[in-house]
Amino acid sequence: MFNDFILRKADATPASHGDTAVADRVEKPAPIDNKVVPLQTLPKADSNLRARLDLKSRLHEELLGRLNLAALDRIERSDLHREISALVIEFLANEHLPMRSDDTEQLTTELLDEVLGLGPLEPILADPDVADVLVNSFDNVYVERHGKLERVPVQFRDERHLMRIIDKIVSRVGRRVDESQPWVDARLEDGSRVNAIIRPCAIDGPTLSIRKFSRDALTLERLLEMGTLTPGSVQLLRGLVEARLNILISGGTGSGKTTMLNALSAFIDPTQRIVTIEDAAELQLKQDHVVRLETRPSTAEGTTAVTQRDLLRNALRMRPDRIIVGEVRGTEAFDMLQAMNTGHDGSMTTIHANNARDALARLEQMVSMMGGEMPLSSVRRQIASGLEVVLQLARMADGRRRIMSITEVTGMEGDVITMQDIFVFRQRGRSETGEVLGEFIATGIRPRCAERLAAAGVDIASDAYQNGGQ
Repeated sequence: MFNDFILRKADATPASHGDTAVADRVEKPAPIDNKVVPLQTLPKADSNLRARLDLKSRLHEELLGRLNLAALDRIERSDLHREISALVIEFLANEHLPMRSDDTEQLTTELLDEVLGLGPLEPILADPDVADVLVNSFDNVYVERHGKLERVPVQFRDERHLMRIIDKIVSRVGRRVDESQPWVDARLEDGSRVNAIIRPCAIDGPTLSIRKFSRDALTLERLLEMGTLTPGSVQLLRGLVEARLNILISGGTGSGKTTMLNALSAFIDPTQRIVTIEDAAELQLKQDHVVRLETRPSTAEGTTAVTQRDLLRNALRMRPDRIIVGEVRGTEAFDMLQAMNTGHDGSMTTIHANNARDALARLEQMVSMMGGEMPLSSVRRQIASGLEVVLQLARMADGRRRIMSITEVTGMEGDVITMQDIFVFRQRGRSETGEVLGEFIATGIRPRCAERLAAAGVDIASDAYQNGGQ
């Protein structure tokens, strides 16, 4: 097996008697089970960490000198693990460096992560409790668990090592990051969102932010079990999607907008054709008839950028039943509104805003970025006629993400867009442990779209909208 991917053999000169004695002190690793090393077992940073990082660097260079990288896709992970383990034992013997078998095994696993994965990030990404990975510098890494940030004993060897991992991530999706384009949005293979920014914009060196994709998809049913939603609000949200109302999901950074968009998309008729448009594809729709489009930045070779607006215009020619834009940030907001007003009912998108009213104000601002002489009253009429529901999310002080309101856009009064809350979260304080206390309740207002929901065959309990009702 080793001959299948080794470019050159190590020096075959027999080891001296002294070398053999060292080799005898290097214990062979225990059998592997192909499990990723849990984050909790990572070594704490201490005075020996630099020596360990240097050793791993030398081993990695030795490994790259022997591997046929083009053949890695044809090698089983377990086979590669065995060969790397043999190389580690040989290297330690030649360098007169005795090491315990469990340390040898961990070093082998870390080298395997360097070759096949993202090096020091692999154990963190494998931890199901980690939601965000924040690399502030090569030796300063934080994660978010259960809404709280904590520093972890993980480091890269130096800036060059971190840059190599960043390049590995962005090159997989056809992107680049360098001095001419010092920031980039990308994604991991599992859909996790990635942002990287490097010098000269990042003064203290390369910075990497990863929003992990949850393998345990959040559903409205789970939100109901957790007490985040009520039965009546779940019925309403499901009905809004099935009846093809246009929905805007609003919230701050990290409030769960994309997760909610994924959850709502589960109720889209699987026979409908859906076109998704994103800067970095991360939506995970379950339907079969989905066309995923992704923007492309300009390149140093002169390749023209492809924007969300370009893709949205093209999507209108693709016979979509629904259009889903991951997030509107600029002039594509105008084209999105045009789609909502011209027969593409059931479209959905997200936006950064602190409340439902601010979300509409941001839409106005984005449309005005186009220039031209479209009066503000005309922009607002486009919003009021195209958009029907705003779903507001927030990340609370205790780190939990909550739905703050389900708000209906009801029309215009003069030059003002009118809205009404159907469900809201009422906060009533904090517990001794810091948990935000409150309930998600109905306001008692029956939405104007109730007739449209009934006409679409959506059955919602008569008491779903009662004040304080469940």
